[in-house]
Amino acid sequence: MYTTTNEEGILNNYATEPQLYYAEYPTKEQQSNYLFQGAVAILFVTSVVLIALGVS
Repeated sequence: MYTTTNEEGILNNYATEPQLYYAEYPTKEQQSNYLFQGAVAILFVTSVVLIALGVS
């Protein structure tokens, strides 16, 4: 941890910066998983909205 002290003796602590890395493009398997999760989310939201409309 990087620490500095000002003229009044107060400490300032700075967190260490993490090492940067570039994101990798998702594989075909990950892309199909994202597509499936999106489809399930759309079905869930649609069903909740239709149930709310039916109850009201």
